[in-house]
Amino acid sequence: MTIQSSIAVSFLLCIFFQVLLSTGVTAYSPVDDFAVTCGSSGKYSDTINNRTWTGDISSQLFSLTETLNNNHSLTADSTDSQKLPYRTVRLSRSEFSYSFPVTAGQKFVRLHFYPSSYLDFHRSDSLFTVQAANYTLLKDFNASLNADYAAVETIVREYCINVDPGQRLNVTFTPNSSHPNAYAFVNGIEVVSMPTYLYYTKPDDLQTMKLDDSTKQFPIENSSALETVYRINVGGSQIPTEQDTGMFRRWYDDVQYLEILRSHSVSAGFGLKPIYKDDQNYFAPDDVYMTARNYGMNQTSEYNVTWHFEVDSEFIYMVRLHFCEFDDKIESLGGRVFQIFIADKLVERVADVFQWSGSLKVPVHKDYAVSMWNIGISKKLNLSIKLQPNPTARSIYRDVLLNGIEILKISDPASGNLGGPNPDPRPSPSIPNIPSPTKSSNKTSVIPIIVGVASGIVVLSLIVLLIIWRLKTRVLVNESNSLWGQRSVQSSETNKSQGSSLPSDLCRCFSIVEIRAATNNFDDIFIVGVGGFGNVYKGYIDNGTVPVAIKRLKQGSQQGLREFQTEIEMLSQLRHNHLVSLIGYCNDGNEMILVYEFMARGTLRDHLYNSDNHPLSWKQRLEMCLGAARGLHYLHTGANHTVIHRDVKTTNILIDEKWVAKVSDFGLSKIGPTGMSKSHISTVVKGSVGYLDPEYYKRQRLTEKSDVYSFGVVLLEVLCGRPPLLRNVEKKKTSLVVWVRKCHRDDVIHQTVDPFLTERIKSESLKAFSDLALKCLVDNGNERPSMNDVVWGLEFALQLQECTEELVGLEGKGEERALLGKVANVKDSLVVFTSSDESKGSRLTTSSSENQSLISKSIFSELVHPTGR
Repeated sequence: MTIQSSIAVSFLLCIFFQVLLSTGVTAYSPVDDFAVTCGSSGKYSDTINNRTWTGDISSQLFSLTETLNNNHSLTADSTDSQKLPYRTVRLSRSEFSYSFPVTAGQKFVRLHFYPSSYLDFHRSDSLFTVQAANYTLLKDFNASLNADYAAVETIVREYCINVDPGQRLNVTFTPNSSHPNAYAFVNGIEVVSMPTYLYYTKPDDLQTMKLDDSTKQFPIENSSALETVYRINVGGSQIPTEQDTGMFRRWYDDVQYLEILRSHSVSAGFGLKPIYKDDQNYFAPDDVYMTARNYGMNQTSEYNVTWHFEVDSEFIYMVRLHFCEFDDKIESLGGRVFQIFIADKLVERVADVFQWSGSLKVPVHKDYAVSMWNIGISKKLNLSIKLQPNPTARSIYRDVLLNGIEILKISDPASGNLGGPNPDPRPSPSIPNIPSPTKSSNKTSVIPIIVGVASGIVVLSLIVLLIIWRLKTRVLVNESNSLWGQRSVQSSETNKSQGSSLPSDLCRCFSIVEIRAATNNFDDIFIVGVGGFGNVYKGYIDNGTVPVAIKRLKQGSQQGLREFQTEIEMLSQLRHNHLVSLIGYCNDGNEMILVYEFMARGTLRDHLYNSDNHPLSWKQRLEMCLGAARGLHYLHTGANHTVIHRDVKTTNILIDEKWVAKVSDFGLSKIGPTGMSKSHISTVVKGSVGYLDPEYYKRQRLTEKSDVYSFGVVLLEVLCGRPPLLRNVEKKKTSLVVWVRKCHRDDVIHQTVDPFLTERIKSESLKAFSDLALKCLVDNGNERPSMNDVVWGLEFALQLQECTEELVGLEGKGEERALLGKVANVKDSLVVFTSSDESKGSRLTTSSSENQSLISKSIFSELVHPTGR
């Protein structure tokens, strides 16, 4: 070798090592790398990612199981679908599966969807569940709703799943069987290996993340699956998949998530490459660590930098924050110290990136587990990340630093579910009129003639219609009064001309056009409930700004006609914080529709049993029972006349987004006895099986104590977490009331308690609650408490629960003795039911007048909405 060639080789080696040192190490090379373009055959080259996509037809790399002959592969018809893998689609109205022969370990699974209408597969009918390795990735997923909500054309869902040795990775798509036209589809699937413990916890990791702001460790074990919800390059631009560290992840910019976008708040262009330790090079690309977000200047006043991310409720999330300190003026610990809040909880009191990394230019990340259970609204919650300087630390810079954010949803440990609810549909602002097809020839010459003739016809028609309208109005009024009585609810036209018997400031009259616009012409997607009255839709009124519940009467139902009248007459005059408010009605043509305030969390029963909702705590159950009791007490004593609901049950107690319980459905309600000598009203028995007052059922005598009995059944449902009647259990447990009565007599009431509450309900509260519930269920109505007594009793049970919980939390502390005295006082005031004369019924007494005043509250101070909404 010549001297010149030796010099050249040495020069090239120097350049090679300089490049190697500046970029850290080479990118991760995944063992498994499947990229499937569904509904196609052959192979397709992605030159941007330097990657090959394989069609799912007759591929030898994996197997596709087709069920029946209802599985199709089609070409997508859109200019935006020309990118891989959205050119073709696999769809079916029957279940189908993919099976991937992968190595053991942790994998990325990415699902690609392009919601569109494919032949007779309509876009809105996509409704399906996706499962993989015993995890539910998507549950009753409607791709079109999710795409419209996010204002995107394509959807990518990314998951992390561990595959055990010797197992294949099966991904199964199952259409919703209850929807007649439902189908499942997918445009692309990726399965990519990831480095071990990229997101999962090492067994010997002593820095396992904590749950919220507690000291409880929360490791991510192989038994959990994860869903990537957000992956953010803070302070920088979007990083495409080909520039990731070999795993084809996409990093988005943070601008749309910032609470306030300040100028000069980005630190970038350091000109230095990160220095990685161990396997840190795989966690994020260099570009993530070379840009950062801070306030923009050294501050002396208080401030913060905050991001907001929308997440599904009732899951636990892993929040990973990426840091890299580049400022060469920071040479030791304490140079930049700040605090970190996640979901309004302080998770880092002293955040010092230099201390965590041990040096400048060394990337580091921190993981936090954050629970988003039962707070905020029902479907989506705000997960905020806030950074602010430590007010007590003396640091060189009073500033903050953050380079990257990743938020991953953790599967439910019991069910393995990751699927969140679909977002609410966005209705069109109006229902467009579809014009009849016309010929375009000679239209220019014909238009003036048409306009002239039409004008004359319009004038003559108006005159004729005015005469007919006056005559017809009188007929309508007479017919309506005959049908509805003197307090009729007239059609929208009659209301406008003659006025309505309903108070205009409390009840709004909607036209059928408004109702159709609010529900996209009664689209099935908007159905949120079905009852004897008819379908209940979620709609939006006032230009789509106000969500409402719209109950549509089944046409031709005479029983529904009477209930429709009763509901309007009752609710138009009743306003209370624990009664569902009637916003308005529509009586247009054959349509009879009621419009209520929307109750975001559904019925009380939805949160007790036979649903996927997280069980309510005992304190939550007590608060909801107390709210419903206050609503019923108002009906019995707070209105001009006693109102007997006659259909009290857990499905008629609704819950709003703030967990406030409200009584609903007044179609069977009756005005109570009005004469001084009358103690009841005689009427045909109406109500629901399992809740009927036996005295009312046998004697057809209805009193407000009939509601008390039904509410007693509700209290037992709340306590036991089961319906009033069960057919598939041993005979002694068939009737909830009979079973609980026997267990109470045998002093084993704890055996009836919902298993979820067993370790949570305090014995003092259990006794007070069960005694109250069973007193409501005595056969003789005169011996039952009034609803006012029930309110007192529930407040008492709640107070016992709170005091005992507080006592447990203060064990060993100075406040314990004072609280013990408080609990003793409460227990001394145990509620006792004393029977008095039949005209007054039973009532509650307490042994302490002081505690009585403590428990009793001004129920009618909760009157709300004195005017219409």
